[in-house]
Amino acid sequence: MFGDMDIDICTVLGCSLAVVLGGLTLAAYKLGLLYQLFHKTETKSPRHGGESVAEVLRAHGVKFVFTLVGGHISPILVACEKLGIRIVDTRHEATAVFAADAVARLSGTVGVAAVTAGPGLTNTVTAVKNAQMAESPLLLIGGAAGTMLQGRGALQDIDQMSLFKPLCKFCASVRTIREIVPIVRKALAVAQSGTPGPVFVEFPIDTLYPYHLVSKEFGVKNPPKGLMGKIVTWYLQNHLSNLFAGAWESRDVSPLPVHIPLATDDQVQRCVELVSRAKKPVILLGSQATLPPTPAEDIRKALETLGIPCFLGGMSRGMLGKDSPIHIRQNRRDALKEADLVLLAGTVCDFRLSYGRVLNRRSKIIAVNRDKSQLLKNSDMFWKPTVAIQGDAGSFLDRLSKGLKGYRCPEDWPQSLKQGDVTKEQNNRAKADEKTDLHLNPLAVLHRVDQLMADDSIIVADGGDFVGSAAYIMRPRGPLRWLDPGAFGTLGVGGGFALGAKLCRPDSEVWIVYGDGSLGYSVAEYDTFTRHKTPVISVVGNDACWSQISREQVPILGSNVACGLAFTDYHTVATGFGGIGHLIGRENEAQLDDIIREAQRQSREGRSTLLNVLIGKTNFREGSISV
Repeated sequence: MFGDMDIDICTVLGCSLAVVLGGLTLAAYKLGLLYQLFHKTETKSPRHGGESVAEVLRAHGVKFVFTLVGGHISPILVACEKLGIRIVDTRHEATAVFAADAVARLSGTVGVAAVTAGPGLTNTVTAVKNAQMAESPLLLIGGAAGTMLQGRGALQDIDQMSLFKPLCKFCASVRTIREIVPIVRKALAVAQSGTPGPVFVEFPIDTLYPYHLVSKEFGVKNPPKGLMGKIVTWYLQNHLSNLFAGAWESRDVSPLPVHIPLATDDQVQRCVELVSRAKKPVILLGSQATLPPTPAEDIRKALETLGIPCFLGGMSRGMLGKDSPIHIRQNRRDALKEADLVLLAGTVCDFRLSYGRVLNRRSKIIAVNRDKSQLLKNSDMFWKPTVAIQGDAGSFLDRLSKGLKGYRCPEDWPQSLKQGDVTKEQNNRAKADEKTDLHLNPLAVLHRVDQLMADDSIIVADGGDFVGSAAYIMRPRGPLRWLDPGAFGTLGVGGGFALGAKLCRPDSEVWIVYGDGSLGYSVAEYDTFTRHKTPVISVVGNDACWSQISREQVPILGSNVACGLAFTDYHTVATGFGGIGHLIGRENEAQLDDIIREAQRQSREGRSTLLNVLIGKTNFREGSISV
């Protein structure tokens, strides 16, 4: 009996000892004691964490970092500049993110923005959400309070991680310098994998500055006496040592593999069979079709080989050039009612397709999308896919075209739809010739800009009513030459999108089509265009009103409250920021073409211009969506 008791006591003591040892081991791991046994803390090194960030970005082909400077992130900016990465500072943090978004869309790489802690980051929230909904691969770098001071009332210290977790595919807070390289590599890979989107990495200030500065700032200057004082002193010193332990050891900075979902051979073959039997097929192309890895030019060739009439939306505008016989711009609802097969290539059944209600229930529907939730959106209510493929739309179209070798859509079908285009656009042209009660007809202005802009132009759309009209009239000349916010409908993208576009395509004309309301968000970026020598041309439809809202608010609710603006001298504002402004009204309407050509000349000479065009009211967009 006592022998059994001895065994039980030994078992209990053994278990207790194991628990204690386990706890000590865990504590040693958490405190970095085990890591420090094998990795040196170089207290004399002048290096800093910003250098590690810059090395990873350069290895991933990042050419630009957009920012609004702050002390929390200065080491990153300085290190990037030393490695040849261009630092482009803006007048608002949202603009920095919008510019990074544009770079991501146009270059096929990850766009990068770096902003300071607290309000610097909160200022980016709308732009990050826009990138999420537009599926743009974007890395947001944020400063933060020091690792020991978070939650203790430090300057600009908030819970940034909780703010960005709902918006980003991946969020991480760097806790030691040795984590910088693996965390940034992972973030960049995640941003591009699956459905692309934004990622966020937080850098506490003590992970970015050199050891001697951090130790001076965070070290114990007057340690308290006694046992507790010694414990506090040891803890802080150990925290500092662990922060820098192994910081400058050689690490792989090369890109990690990127996962892109692809359709299976069986899925492609089934779609080949469906399309081959269709008499009236239609393709709806969305922004996803422009994503890597398939070049836009290959997608264009695939579509032209198939000969199927296409409606292009978002970033896919311009995919077929200016005057393709298979690009249908008008009467989409009627075409979808008549179609016997509809291919949704990266297009989502959200408000833009009336939640799927515009699709004919008798049509065969092929849906391709990287994101499962977008792939099947509203399919439980208004439509059902015949084939649903979670995969990349661009590569699917290329494989579909090759599988349908020898097939071409019956020509009478796209020809009949194209005739509808011609009739509708003749009507639009007639509306452009009508005189408005005041100022210029906005449709006439847009027709002249479209006629005169260069073939290499990139069009940035930022506004409501005026931009909505431009979407019907202006024709991008080629792939990746149209930038709009996407499904979120964000105002204020203009300055940032144009900045990123001009840096990616310095030899192209970059046009911003602004409403006078949306211009207010980013007109200060004319200062940025001037300082960074990125000349753009803006055409502002100035009707002194938030017209897209007013059009419905007044007849429904009987009031124009909060919709009225003024015919502000925006051209003078642009001049004050270093650009060149032109005021265009009825008195100089005859010189409109000459003024546009002069703006193009000034842009070629390195000056940003703004055309402040006073416009009147038309009924062109009655019934358009504003909510």
